[in-house]
Amino acid sequence: MVESVDSDQNREIRDLARRVVETYRKVGGINRIGEKNLPSQSEILAILDQLLAVVFPGYFGDRVPAQADLELLVASRLDALSQRLAGVIQQALRFCYHDQCECIRLWCPESVCDGNIDFDAVARGLAIRYLDHLPDIRTMLRTDVQAAFEGDPAAVSQDEIILCYPGTLAIAVYRLAHPLYRLGVPLIPRIMTEWAHHRTGVDIHPGATIASHFFIDHGTGVVVGETTEIGEGVKLYQGVTLGALSFSRNPDGTLVKSGKRHPTIEDGATIYANATILGGGTVIGAGAVIGGGTWITASVPAGAKVLLPITSPAVNRDRTDS
Repeated sequence: MVESVDSDQNREIRDLARRVVETYRKVGGINRIGEKNLPSQSEILAILDQLLAVVFPGYFGDRVPAQADLELLVASRLDALSQRLAGVIQQALRFCYHDQCECIRLWCPESVCDGNIDFDAVARGLAIRYLDHLPDIRTMLRTDVQAAFEGDPAAVSQDEIILCYPGTLAIAVYRLAHPLYRLGVPLIPRIMTEWAHHRTGVDIHPGATIASHFFIDHGTGVVVGETTEIGEGVKLYQGVTLGALSFSRNPDGTLVKSGKRHPTIEDGATIYANATILGGGTVIGAGAVIGGGTWITASVPAGAKVLLPITSPAVNRDRTDS
C-alpha cells in the first residue's frame, strides 16, 4: 500500500515537472538555460560586505585591532576584493556582451570589439579602476555622516548614525555602486542598490549624481531616479519621490531609455515628507524648502518655500451648546 502511494506521488511529481519544463520552452524571457553564468547575487553581496568593511572599518566586517598594521590589513582586503570583484565583473561583461547592451561602449574600445575580447583582462582592469575610487568614496561618506549628525536633533553620536540609520546605509551603498555604474559595469551596481532598497526602504538608482553632505532622514519610501542630480547639503525626508514626469516612446511604442528624466535638486534644498517632484526639466533651486505632501512638476526658484495650504478642521455648524 505504501509503495503504491509513493508510486502515485512520483508520477504526479514527474507530470508536474514535465508541465513546468514545458513552460520553459513556451514562456521566454524569464529563464536562462545552457548559457553563460550570470553574476552570483550572493557573491556580489559578499563583496559589498567587504567594501563596507573597507570604507567603515570597525563598523562592518571583522574587528580592527588597535595595534594592527593598517596598510598591510587594507592591502590584504583590497587584494582579495580585486580578485573577487574581477570574477563577478567578468561574468557580468560576458552577459552584457551576449545581450549587446549599451554599456559595451564604455568598457570595450572599438579596436577590440571584434568578438575576441579578453574578458578576464578587461574585468581585472575595471576592478582596479573601481577600487581606486575608494579614498574619494570615504571622503564623501564622511560628509554624509556629518550631515546626518548635524541635521538630526535625535542623533546621539556619529557611531549611532553609521550603525543604525537606514538612510546612511542606503547612501553608502549608492556611493559604492555609482562608480561601477559610471564604468559601464552591468547588473552589479543595480544588485547592490536594490539590496539596500530591500534592506532600508530607500531606492537610489546607482546612476543618480549626488554631491557631498547628503542626508536622508528616516528614509522609508524615498525614491531617487537614475538621472536625478542632487547638489551639496541636500536633505530629504521619508516618502520623497524624485521621479519622471512622463516617458517618451520610440516609433514602435517602446520606452526611450535615455535622456534626462528626473529632477535636479540644487545645493542646500530641503524636501519634506511625501513630497513628489517629477520631470527632467524640473529644478529645485538652491536653499528652497519643499513642504510635505506637495506635488511639483515645474521648477522652483532658489530660496523659495512651497507649502500646501493650511486648512482648519471642519466645524459642526449644527451643534447647539447646552
